[in-house]
Amino acid sequence: MPDVPPARRPAGELENEVLATLWSAHRPLTPQDVQTALGDGLARTTVATILARLHEKGTVERTRAGRAYAYTPTVRDQAGLAARRMHTELGREADRSTVLARFVSDLSPEDERLLRDLLGDGAGPADGTRAPDGSGPAAS
Repeated sequence: MPDVPPARRPAGELENEVLATLWSAHRPLTPQDVQTALGDGLARTTVATILARLHEKGTVERTRAGRAYAYTPTVRDQAGLAARRMHTELGREADRSTVLARFVSDLSPEDERLLRDLLGDGAGPADGTRAPDGSGPAAS
């Protein structure tokens, strides 16, 4: 029976796994550390490439750790990552008002209501809480 190659991961899945590993570590990790933590047979060079791409996107910071780099996430969680991606996409467009108008027009009624509540007085919830990534008002 011929060897069947493993199925490809969906786009972005490995980046998400690497970020989850960094988030759970609560300390800077080298590519070797991440590779060991993932434990699914990935080559160190693959992990290093993913970390370099995340660094280019501004999703992780890196500092020298001997001959390698150690990486720390610049966002605290998935919500912060999604917000960063949205800002990046918005920043690519010259006509921001059209992009925002189309985005808002596609929101569900529940999401539109939530957005209206968040933007209502500019201060967010009455208790002044912030989103988990510290970027703005927390969703209730």
